[in-house]
Amino acid sequence: MGEARRVVVKVGSSSLTTASGGLDADRVDALVDVLAKARGGDREVVLVSSGAIAAGLAPLGLRRRPRDLARQQAAASVGQGLLVARYTASFARYGVRVGQVLLTTDDMSRRSQHRNASRTLDKLLAMGAFPVVNENDTVATDEIRFGDNDRLAALVAHLVHADLLVLLSDVDGVYDGDPSRPGTSRIAEVRGPADLADVEIGSAGRAGVGTGGMVTKVEAARIAAAAGIPVVLTSAVHAADALTGGDTGTYFHPTGRRSADRLLWLQHASAPQGALVLDDGAVRAVVEGRKSLLPAGIAGVEGDFGAGDPVELRDTAGRAVARGMVNFDAREIPRLIGRSTRELARELGPAYEREVVHRDDLVILHP
Repeated sequence: MGEARRVVVKVGSSSLTTASGGLDADRVDALVDVLAKARGGDREVVLVSSGAIAAGLAPLGLRRRPRDLARQQAAASVGQGLLVARYTASFARYGVRVGQVLLTTDDMSRRSQHRNASRTLDKLLAMGAFPVVNENDTVATDEIRFGDNDRLAALVAHLVHADLLVLLSDVDGVYDGDPSRPGTSRIAEVRGPADLADVEIGSAGRAGVGTGGMVTKVEAARIAAAAGIPVVLTSAVHAADALTGGDTGTYFHPTGRRSADRLLWLQHASAPQGALVLDDGAVRAVVEGRKSLLPAGIAGVEGDFGAGDPVELRDTAGRAVARGMVNFDAREIPRLIGRSTRELARELGPAYEREVVHRDDLVILHP
């Protein structure tokens, strides 16, 4: 942990704001004190910060986080400026400039936007600025939202090739029971899903200013660990220990290797726009053989999608077995069903002699 050279830190709304909404300047300053001291030399830090919607509640006279998207976006519009202004003022005490980066899932999925996001973050770090990342809540629709900044942090950690992801909360790790009850203990290390199989993970806190709770943090840790990135999950007050290798929180060991960025997005952040139903032979070829999906293996099509959209690949029982980026529009699929690519090329032209979903643009959901 102490040797990580590029670190992504995520902080939740409850660690930055009051229960009624509005930023807590002392809490923000305390976090910035840790982050400013942690960076420099060979170490780079990226912050994924919640708090925009929460910061906008009090100024708009809202007592709790609204449920409807329109009022959430209004709160974010007010709160985002307040949040970045607070970070800018706090980092200025150390002579550090802040760069704001707002993302939606579109920025992770579309190749050009994904490349631009990566390039912007790299350039901010190279120029000595401190990137503060948040979901672009003011424009994101339900279909293109990350849903919580924990998952966004895991994807950003992969995007910037981080050596460590630190998830800061108001709880100092994962416990084997309700941490407010006597007799429970902190789980120091997680080496795989089996270590948490019998643990009941809590949901969002009582304050009503955040969206996730421990459930989303553990899921984000699993996403990052599966992509080869170690994770420390602890409380904001222990941030300094987490960044210096101290004994704090719950440490998630890497469980996999780094994959292509678009595949991580496809599995964990995409919203399928439709589905392709596969016959039994195609299911075996895709899932067990890791093959591309050809027209001959398709038994049906559902939804209205365009070429390049994410779609689910389902077996005949309706179970989603994979997800992929489709090469044809939904209206084109019916005349391709059950036919060979050679036959389609003769009848429709060489553009149809290709896979419906290429194996390089496909992730298995249920092996």
